[in-house]
Amino acid sequence: MMWNMMTLDGMVAGASGDISWHEDVWGPELEQFSEAQLQEAGGLVFGRVTYDLMAGYWPTQQSVIAEFMNAIPKYVASRKLSDLAWSNAHLLGRQPAAEIDRLKRDTAKELFLFGSADFAATLMAHDLIDEYRIAINPRVLGHGAPLFKPGQAIKLRLIDSRALSSGVVIVRYVPAREK
Repeated sequence: MMWNMMTLDGMVAGASGDISWHEDVWGPELEQFSEAQLQEAGGLVFGRVTYDLMAGYWPTQQSVIAEFMNAIPKYVASRKLSDLAWSNAHLLGRQPAAEIDRLKRDTAKELFLFGSADFAATLMAHDLIDEYRIAINPRVLGHGAPLFKPGQAIKLRLIDSRALSSGVVIVRYVPAREK
């Protein structure tokens, strides 16, 4: 399962990785949604950039979400990192898509891919994302890092949508696989 916030123009980050626009819509409603969906998670999956951001933030925080983020198993795809300092974090090997496929079968609860648009593209190419949960922020950046990479064609089927008072719309899609 992939969870991401993107702008109306499909960006997950602005120039130089800026995600400060998340603060425009973060509040009790989105926090409550996040806490509820984390109960479904058996592990978190990150690419290196998102891992670095998360590992630099959560270990120093005090909240229900912070306790969860620090305790849950975390799996990181990286060609650069050789050591992970964040508690319960595990480096994926040279074939991260194959490892995620194995982990999906071996984990009782869902694996949640947070952020990590580049690694998400790899998992999409291997048809390893079973659900796309996207919080659409009512903002247009005009440039940045897109969630969906050019040339990636995926047919999805809407299974749920929910509008929040902040203007965010949370959409849930599953792959529309041919039968």
